[in-house]
Amino acid sequence: MTGVANLFEKICKLLRRILAAPVIGGALGLWVGLAQAQTILPDPVEGEVMEMGTQAGLEAWVAGFRVRALEAGIPAATFDAALRGVEFNPKVVERDRNQNEFSKTIWDYLDTAVSADRVALGLKAIDKNRDLLDRIEAEYGVEKEVLAAVWGLESAYGTYRGDLPVLGSLATLAYEGRRGAFFEAELISALRIVDGGHVDRFVGSWAGASGHTQFMPSSWEKFAVDLDGDGKRNLWGEDAGDALASTANYLRHWGWTKGQPWGVEVVLPEGFDYDQTTERVVKPVADWQALGVRLVGGGDLPDHGPGSILLPGGHRGAAFLIWPNFQVIEHYNTADAYVVAIGNLSDQLAGGAPIAHDWPRELRALTLEERKELQDLLGRAGFDPGGVDGRMGPKTVAAVKALQKARGLVPDGYPSLEVLNLLR
Repeated sequence: MTGVANLFEKICKLLRRILAAPVIGGALGLWVGLAQAQTILPDPVEGEVMEMGTQAGLEAWVAGFRVRALEAGIPAATFDAALRGVEFNPKVVERDRNQNEFSKTIWDYLDTAVSADRVALGLKAIDKNRDLLDRIEAEYGVEKEVLAAVWGLESAYGTYRGDLPVLGSLATLAYEGRRGAFFEAELISALRIVDGGHVDRFVGSWAGASGHTQFMPSSWEKFAVDLDGDGKRNLWGEDAGDALASTANYLRHWGWTKGQPWGVEVVLPEGFDYDQTTERVVKPVADWQALGVRLVGGGDLPDHGPGSILLPGGHRGAAFLIWPNFQVIEHYNTADAYVVAIGNLSDQLAGGAPIAHDWPRELRALTLEERKELQDLLGRAGFDPGGVDGRMGPKTVAAVKALQKARGLVPDGYPSLEVLNLLR
């Protein structure tokens, strides 16, 4: 029976890996590797029984992973030295399921992300590093305030770059299996960083993002820059030059347009058609102007090409006219809260104003289980949310809009408790 049990456990492990194949659109840090990562099936070790969620299980997983890493070109000596004594960390698994940008309301997130203190520290960071930032802006075409905003949000301008061992976090998440293929690919990229001698102290956030601007290892491979010419693409040292240039290189790659705002805060007219409030509806600025959309304060809209109207907090919160630079920031992190935070922080660092409109602070965020319940009930009611994963993506927003419209509510697509209760 022991042999049958072992075989059954291995089959379950393989199925978990297949179902964990990556889907484009990860969050937190530079998860562009998501799009390229391949499904990697484990090579079972003879006689192995995988114990999920334990130190013994991680060690058994590392033994199987070693074969795949060496096949990918990681020297045996590098692998053995880097992963010797690696520890399972259940806290990173918990964090993977409760990311702030998706588990908080946007207003709670922005209260911290774009606080007065963060703005003040950002102005000091720009002043201190002005020559460096000017050089990078001239070379890569990304405004210094945008780079400073990413730096400020990701590591508090370099003062907190994370304290968790990157290799341990990645190994834990790869072994845990929810997105095993993605994190295996990131772990191999991280081992290449170690093998090249680019980092001395390899620590970062819970998901394996690290350095001044929290690059994932695969993004380091694709976009990291050796600005100072010392032969290392060092994103982790006290000098932030390589990290800031790498961030500019990343944003430029995804199509950053210098001089184009990420978005501007607007006021919508009474009787506005809220079906139009989605990134999927793109209109020339003249069309939005003709519909009565105006800047906060009543001014005409600036014309930076076709844009969309976004309501990240529903119709009772702030409204924004956004342009393609919004989508560029989404490559860094897909959460609307994050993009708006980067955008407004950069605006304030450039002398702009905070967000003027208040938020519906009486509402609370749905829990992960409630978000999944909402998607499940939407599907059962005939409004396709695109799956049940707890992520409020475009399909879920469209489904919420359709439900709201059918029930005679303002179709703003905001997944509130009120909407969930309509379906219960």
